[in-house]
Amino acid sequence: MEFVYRVLASAVAVWAATILPGINLLTGSALARIGTLIGVALLFGLVNLILKPIAKIAGCVVYILTLGLIGLVVNGLLFWFTGWVAGELDLPFEVTGFWAGFLGAIIVAIVSFVLTLPLHLKKLTSRGR
Repeated sequence: MEFVYRVLASAVAVWAATILPGINLLTGSALARIGTLIGVALLFGLVNLILKPIAKIAGCVVYILTLGLIGLVVNGLLFWFTGWVAGELDLPFEVTGFWAGFLGAIIVAIVSFVLTLPLHLKKLTSRGR
């Protein structure tokens, strides 16, 4: 059930990112939009699961030198890549450039964190007992 909640939170976060110019949800009906958002949320999670550890290992010196700020750039590139993969999979979602991906990834991270905060707090309180 926690997985479903996280996917839905990510889908809402991706939807929030569509307020930015350059991040577009290219479908009309509400049901199609919801399906696309869930698909993009799953895709973004998969891209992060596979590529983010590789980027961290390959660029660990850069992560140290920038005190982790390069992580923002990496997240932006991964979000931009997710938009490209979504297009290849015929999902009606696009991220038109690096800056759109960069800002979109920040919005997705913040909104996802806020929406999944109850899960984090529940885990913290259950550990203290």
